[in-house]
Amino acid sequence: MLTEDHAGVRLPHIEASPARQVWRRVVIAAVVLAFTVLIVWLDRDAYRDGDEIGITFLDAVYYSTVTLSTTGYGDITPLTPGARLINIFVITPLRIMFLIVLIGTTLEALTERSREEFRVRRWRSRLRQHVVVCGYGTKGRSAIRALLTTGTDAEHIVVVDTDPRAVDEATAAGLTGIVGDAGRTEVLRRTSVEKARAVIVAAHRDDASVLITLTVRQINPTVPITASVREEENASLLRQSGADMVITTAATSGRLLGLSTDQPRVVAAVEDLLTAGRGLDLVQRTVTQSEVGLGPRQLRDVVLSVTRGGRNLRFDDPLIGTLESEDVLVVVKAHRGPDGH
Repeated sequence: MLTEDHAGVRLPHIEASPARQVWRRVVIAAVVLAFTVLIVWLDRDAYRDGDEIGITFLDAVYYSTVTLSTTGYGDITPLTPGARLINIFVITPLRIMFLIVLIGTTLEALTERSREEFRVRRWRSRLRQHVVVCGYGTKGRSAIRALLTTGTDAEHIVVVDTDPRAVDEATAAGLTGIVGDAGRTEVLRRTSVEKARAVIVAAHRDDASVLITLTVRQINPTVPITASVREEENASLLRQSGADMVITTAATSGRLLGLSTDQPRVVAAVEDLLTAGRGLDLVQRTVTQSEVGLGPRQLRDVVLSVTRGGRNLRFDDPLIGTLESEDVLVVVKAHRGPDGH
């Protein structure tokens, strides 16, 4: 079984249905039996059934069946040295194969455990610069969709959730899942959070978000943490706990609901901006060499903010002046598909 360090880690995989596994074993057993019958039947004159030399086709099927199943009544026996050599070097390996098929469920379970432990060890040794998503509810799934859309590979996303069904859903989507409470140190260490490039906290409750943030910050003091909080009054507590960015879901949703009454097009535009992969996209990028020395309004993309020297400046801040090579921009640009449109 998996060691404690690997328990709860579920890598993405495709599992065959029980009926398909049973039928596969039945087909293999039937092929082995048919092949054995053919060998015995072709050498039928080298066998004895009681006092009679030679056997019928039915005798060949009977002998093959009792031999492969290790019943071996002994009423039909090979006579010639050639027939005995065939029994030793051909039929005996077929008998072993037949038995493996019959007890395949147990062997497969043991093999699967060993293989899964090996996969987990290899995964952990290669895992770095990944994103840990704590919580696979509505917020967590939306965050992952955005990550995938902006270029993060599924193999670089690790999901942590206390609900095994949510983790199963994540692994079915090609993600790696870990069952457990992300507020516990041993669970977060299974995600290799100390090597992560970012952590997203999308817990269902604000107190859980605070505990997860504190635990992550204790293990990895430098990893960027983005956390969601339901109540705006808890946002400052999350920042004090170590979150670099806090998104207030209830307040944000409430503002959009209020705007939708009198300014529905504003809400539509915001939804378009927040939905990556279509319409308008929000993009963070560095200044290109050709843009150095230009003003934010001179760019083709619509500049919303400029980050310079650790300070975030709005597009209309006079301190921006002209763009510098170290500047990081947040821009609005039209999404272009694979065909460039």
